[in-house]
Formats: sequence, C-alpha cells, structure tokens
Amino acid sequence: MSWSELQVMVVEDHGFQRRIALRLLNELGVERTLEGADGLHALNVLRQQSTLPDVVLVDLDMPGMDGVECIGLIAHERLARSVAVVSALDPALLHTVQSMARAYGLRVLGSVEKPLTREKLEVLLARFDDHVGEAKDESKADFSVPDLVAALQQGQIVPWFQPQVEFGNGKVVGVEALARWERPDGSVVGPVLFVPVLEREGYANLLTDCMLEQGCQWLQRWHQSGMRLKLSVNVSPLALADSTAADRYQAITENYGILPEDVVLEITESSVMSDAARGLGLLARLRLKGFGLSIDDFGTGYSSLAQLAQVPFTELKIDKEFVFGSHAQPRKRAMVEASLDLARKLNLVTVAEGVETIEDWQMLAELGCDIAQGWLIGRPVPGSELQAAVARWRRPGN
Repeated sequence: MSWSELQVMVVEDHGFQRRIALRLLNELGVERTLEGADGLHALNVLRQQSTLPDVVLVDLDMPGMDGVECIGLIAHERLARSVAVVSALDPALLHTVQSMARAYGLRVLGSVEKPLTREKLEVLLARFDDHVGEAKDESKADFSVPDLVAALQQGQIVPWFQPQVEFGNGKVVGVEALARWERPDGSVVGPVLFVPVLEREGYANLLTDCMLEQGCQWLQRWHQSGMRLKLSVNVSPLALADSTAADRYQAITENYGILPEDVVLEITESSVMSDAARGLGLLARLRLKGFGLSIDDFGTGYSSLAQLAQVPFTELKIDKEFVFGSHAQPRKRAMVEASLDLARKLNLVTVAEGVETIEDWQMLAELGCDIAQGWLIGRPVPGSELQAAVARWRRPGN
C-alpha cells in the first residue's frame, strides 16, 4: 500500500508538536491527515468521519480527557483501524496502555517516545503496512458464515509463510504458516477477522488440518528444490480436545514425505488448561511421534510456568510484545533476558517474534537467542514467493 492512501490522525494538545507530526507525515507521503487538540476534540472529529482512519497517533498526557481514556473510547466505539501511542512518559506506562488497547480488541502499532522523528514514524507506518493487500477495512471484509465455510472447503484459505532465521549465521531455517483468505475479487483477509468465526462455528480442526496439509505441500516442494526448512503451524486451542488429532497430523505429514521432526506445532499459553487432561495427553502423543512443540506468545498469559512444567515443549517463542523496541526499554529487555535464561535451563530452542529493527536484532544476538522472526527478515508471503523472499534476505552487518 502507498502511504499516500493512508489517513492518519494526530492527537496532541501541544500545537507546535502537533504541527511537527503533521509535517513529518506529509514528508513521508501521507496526504490525508486529521488532528485533535485533545482527547475529546479527537473523538468528536472521529465520530464525524464516514470511513475509519487507518492510524491514530495519541499523546497520553493531555488536559481534560487524557490519551488513556481517549484510546479506550476509540476502541469501544470502533472509531479507528489502529492506534499508536506517542509520549515522553515512562516506557512501562506506554506498555501498559498498549496492553489495555489490545485487550479492548484494538490493533496497536506500538509506542514511540517523544520527540517524534521521521524515522520513528516510518517504523510505525511500516507496521501498519504489513497488511498490504488485505481488506482495507472491516466493512470490505463483510462475509456470511456459509461464505467463509465454503471458502475453507474450496481452498481459498491458504497459508502465507514468514521466514525464520538463525542469529548465528543468518541462515533461513524455517517458516511459520499464517492463514490468509484469498478472495476471488483479489483481496486478502487477515486471520483476525475470520479465524475466531471458524472456531466459533466448529471448524477449528478443519482449519488446522488445512494449514498443516498445505504447509506440507509447500515444504515438500522446497525440500525437492534443495531448500531445507522446518514448518511451524499454529494449532487451534479447540483442536487440543480432539483425541484423533495426533494420528491425523502424522498421516498428513507422511502423505507428503515430511518427517514429523520437520514440523513444529505452536500452542498458545491458554490452550492446554481449557481441558488439561485431554490436552496434555494429545501433546504427549505428538511428541512421541516426533513433532516439535512450541509455546507461542510466551509471557502474555497467566500460566506460562505451569505450562512449561507440564508440557514437553521443544521451543519457546517470545512474544513480539516484549521483543519490539526491547533494545531501548529496560523492562522489555529484562523480560527477554529472563525468558532466554529460562529456555536455556530447560534446553528449549528460542524464537523471538517481532524482530523489526537492527538494534533489536543486535541485542537479541548478544543475549544468545537462537532464531529470529519478524519484518526485518521478511513479511508473510504466499508460498510461490518464498524463495524470492529468502534470496533477498541479508543478515545485518553483512
């Protein structure tokens, strides 16, 4: 997407700083901008818009209605597609506000500390731009449940692949399969819009099976071309209640000549505890068959340590919430260091999600993280484009 297509709002009570932000956006090619002098003014402007602004940049420390309350109301009333926090306040506070916004279901691009610069804005807009080609807004992604189910059954829901590379040598060693709905009109719908619907309607197992099968198809092609990779696939929490899943996953991999050892199944923290006995039994059987098990989004739930004690994980995936900007935020860095230290003691492979800057890459490499995944390495691409994406990758410093 060209940034000239974006509509960005700046919510800042200081007039001079607001004008600087608008000028920087203009220099980056953003032609459509809105502004709010405080939280209340911004809400009034947003409520008058016929379409949702793409990004709202919100200062926190404002008189009257502060940025925290403003973001909460933006989320509650669904007045914007995404927000980013801009403030000179304590990074720990910025992190808390971002977590609040995500809990409301609002997409958060991140936070930047004042003073705002062109480089900081570029990083934020690039994060929004990750959804290039996806439905421009939710209204364009309207669909009925029968349409969605038909799309799944007809093969319109496919995996896109994001590369994973070793910190030590920069070699691409794996990919994560991420679901996308490629619609007949050429638009691409992201998983946040359709995966919860499929799970609610009882199609979680079929979705997981489709992602694994299509991923194995591509993995077979890449192996035949000489590109040896591992495949990571997200397993729906609901799939853990299916006692037949282990045998089914094994049959899928065998059908394409893929070893279970080349497949890592990513399990979110909250998944197992919903039906502990059945979930633990399934995960034990998957490990017996040779599949790798990754604890995904580590640190974002409430049962991380209990999960690590009970489940035979082989990999720990540090959530992008802690990785992004950790080189400059002591609290985030402390979380990353603690996660890496724990993983080493448990003999787990470590994967850092959300590696977007050279500075974060360098810090993670120094701390001894094993594998990186994020926009610095490459964005998710269709299987047909992966080899070209791998060829473009250059390790920082080379």
